[in-house]
Amino acid sequence: MSARFRAAAIASVMAVIASTSGMAQTTGTIPPPAPPSQPPLPPSTTNQYSSNEIIDAGHRFFGSMSHGLAKVVEKAVSKWGLPNGYILGEEASGAFIGGLRYGDGMLYTRNAGDVRVFWEGPSLGFDAGGDGARTMMLVYSLPQTGAIFDRFGGITGSAYLVGGFGMTALTGNNIVVVPIRSGVGLRLGANLGYLKFTDSPTWNPF
Repeated sequence: MSARFRAAAIASVMAVIASTSGMAQTTGTIPPPAPPSQPPLPPSTTNQYSSNEIIDAGHRFFGSMSHGLAKVVEKAVSKWGLPNGYILGEEASGAFIGGLRYGDGMLYTRNAGDVRVFWEGPSLGFDAGGDGARTMMLVYSLPQTGAIFDRFGGITGSAYLVGGFGMTALTGNNIVVVPIRSGVGLRLGANLGYLKFTDSPTWNPF
């Protein structure tokens, strides 16, 4: 009888050891690695215009005079990024030391509507002459169409000229406006001035 009890005891001990070993294997299992986190999505550009869209609009607007437009647009995009609006219009200006500029056109936005705009402004500096020009203006960081009706002053060192097109830059209230001009008598001088945008024509540039 003692031999039977001894055999039963040994069997019980072996069962306990086997059970403990199985639990150790279960609890020691390395969990699978967590899936890698997804990279952050790029900022939305649904309200901005691509370089190609701006260039295509400019080609239709300037017609046969648009040969150098792509280089000027690329220069603007490299400095200020993609615009969320643009203006197509015409203007006339003249200067001899002091000058005046008047224009009107249409502000286009992708999802905030289109608005008729007028602009006028003085300039003072070392330029002279007159010009009548078709004008495209790239508009950056425009929060709403009504924000365009303000004064925008020139950014020093922003003048750029290539292929019959001249580009300068104006800023106000964190909005940047980049006029791109082409026309007879195009002038780019070392001038200091601003443009005032209004919702109706006026002769008062101040």
